[in-house]
Amino acid sequence: MKKSVIITGAQGGIGMALCQAFKAEGWFVIATGRSTNQTTSSDFDAFIPADLNEIASSPEKATEFTSKVSEYTAQSPLKALINNAAIQILGSTEDLKPEDLTLSFNVNVLAPFVLTQQFLEQLTANKGSILNIGTVHAQATKAEFPAYATTKTAMHGLTRSLAVDLGKKIRVNTLAPAATETPMLKAGFEGKPEAYQELADAHPIGRVADVSEIAKAALFLCSDNASFITGATLYADGGVLSRLHDPC
Repeated sequence: MKKSVIITGAQGGIGMALCQAFKAEGWFVIATGRSTNQTTSSDFDAFIPADLNEIASSPEKATEFTSKVSEYTAQSPLKALINNAAIQILGSTEDLKPEDLTLSFNVNVLAPFVLTQQFLEQLTANKGSILNIGTVHAQATKAEFPAYATTKTAMHGLTRSLAVDLGKKIRVNTLAPAATETPMLKAGFEGKPEAYQELADAHPIGRVADVSEIAKAALFLCSDNASFITGATLYADGGVLSRLHDPC
């Protein structure tokens, strides 16, 4: 019998790579995303549209989503929940609105917590795990990232507190990538090869991550090979957090 994994934000670059990697390893992949158009793909076994802001804000929406997922996990026991979806609202301290922080918190922190509650019983029964996709911005950030960096830092804290609170029930970890070559990243540097190279060179390894590298790390953390790892953050950062950038 196949074990199943829920992957939120499956329509993004890292999300698609996660789906592909887990399916290739024989998992039953339950993908979620906001768009209702992508319902079939060779990259996953099932697709359930989901608005994480609604799931965070409405118990009814959360229960409805759980019921849809359970139709599949009744046949393929739930072994992992990957909270990959995120919202990144950029803006200066002067320009950001309180509702920007509220939306960011709902999607990046509260929704993963609600989903943990919704699927805790299933994950516990199957000795499963939760993997939160964090970011290097939880440790070092830059201008116009208060909403994203603050809420993602909270996600890292959520990982540690859940790992302690849930104890022997399930494992909870964070995987935190640095710059990753997603379609969104490439689009942001279209026509700017020098700026892209500068970004790559900022990483001591000399390049940004490939989405498949992040997916492979996720596979490890969700596997029984990581059975003694919980409450941890694995920084897949190409060394960028170890580099000191002096002005001279």
